[in-house]
Amino acid sequence: MVMGITDVDDKIIKRAGEMNVSPASLANLYEENFKQDMAALKVLPPTVYLRVTENIPHIISFIEGIIANGHAYSTAQGNVYFDLRSRGDRYGKLVGAVPSPTAEPVDSDKRHPSDFALWKAAKPREVFWASPWGNGRPGWHIECSTISSLVFGSRLDIHSGGMDLAFPHHENEIAQCEAFHQCRQWGNYFLHSGHLHVKGKEEKMSKSLKNYITVKDFLKTFSPDVFRLFCMRSSYRSAVDYSDGTMLEAKHLLLAAAAFIEDARAYMKGQLVCGPIGEGLLWERLHHTREAVKAALADDFDTPAAVDAVMDLIHRGNGQLQARTKEPSGPRSPAVFGSIVSYIEHFFETVGISLADRQFVPGDGSQATLHSVVEELVRFRLKVRQFALASGKATGEAQRQQRLDRQPLLEACDALRQDLTAHGISIKDRSSTSTWELLGQDHRPGS
Repeated sequence: MVMGITDVDDKIIKRAGEMNVSPASLANLYEENFKQDMAALKVLPPTVYLRVTENIPHIISFIEGIIANGHAYSTAQGNVYFDLRSRGDRYGKLVGAVPSPTAEPVDSDKRHPSDFALWKAAKPREVFWASPWGNGRPGWHIECSTISSLVFGSRLDIHSGGMDLAFPHHENEIAQCEAFHQCRQWGNYFLHSGHLHVKGKEEKMSKSLKNYITVKDFLKTFSPDVFRLFCMRSSYRSAVDYSDGTMLEAKHLLLAAAAFIEDARAYMKGQLVCGPIGEGLLWERLHHTREAVKAALADDFDTPAAVDAVMDLIHRGNGQLQARTKEPSGPRSPAVFGSIVSYIEHFFETVGISLADRQFVPGDGSQATLHSVVEELVRFRLKVRQFALASGKATGEAQRQQRLDRQPLLEACDALRQDLTAHGISIKDRSSTSTWELLGQDHRPGS
């Protein structure tokens, strides 16, 4: 995976001038902030970052190749333009009918209004590089074509970007690459993602409109996993509304998934006693879910359908676990729940959401030691609680007095449970036993 970094363009030059800093230092600041935000959101980095300013010689060579192949021309003013008419009817692969060009200045040195810049002649007080056509800098579209071709050559499997880049940026990339490589098809697939909107407004969230929330501020309230599931509940091609309400919906789905896994594990350990399980129905539903998820992801990455299928499996599994009893009745079915839990955890891990993170806390201490200590603490608390609740042979007034005498023990057990919850450890008292788990940040009090 390659990510191109545009570290010089009109916006950067303008903003750097306003701030009285160099374009290079401003671009570096933006890049580092972006990388930190992506890491905080648990977004995997690309294999390599390629910056425009580090590849100027390659860009110049790429432009020379397009000129040599008869698809571009230089002007007396030091500009180089792509000759769009040389593409014939092959331009417009992504958007079909090409919009009419905007009005050009009367002093434009283009041969045709639709031609676009590959190299821009230097302007006063702008950064520039020497080239065969004079001092200047690359056009926007040529940068990406050169960078991708350096790594992938004449064939690119997948190209991604926002839906607003389909035209003219990606159309122009296709034109440039096919003109340079002399090929019929350069890119196999283009994934154009929808924009994040402020709920109730048609405008996208962006810095220029000043209607955005920073990643750092967002993560003060919600986790990266919540944001990822929020995104998965809409098609990657669709615009999606951001609001606290939609984030809470995603958070509650993760809570439901984690709660089911906790209960299923308790059942497998014999700590959760239920009535007879419809094992055949659950095996059938698990198979159906596997097929549904596979079909959804093969259908243009239909993540909403995949999430719905997994949540339906969780709902049906919960339904089987709800018929709780005090005493076992009939054979148990731990195998099917083990398979369901394994599949659900694998699904979330595959899409970058790790429910297993709830089982560990950060730090240098041994996880095994922590587990053993909490296990012993919960077991001791359970014995105290069972003693406090046991009536023994006492009856009448003696039983009432016994309950009063043991009430402080129950209160101490409840207080311990509340104190541990504040530290990220949840204890659940069941009919004849108690279970525990480590809570993620989203599941702690006040989150």
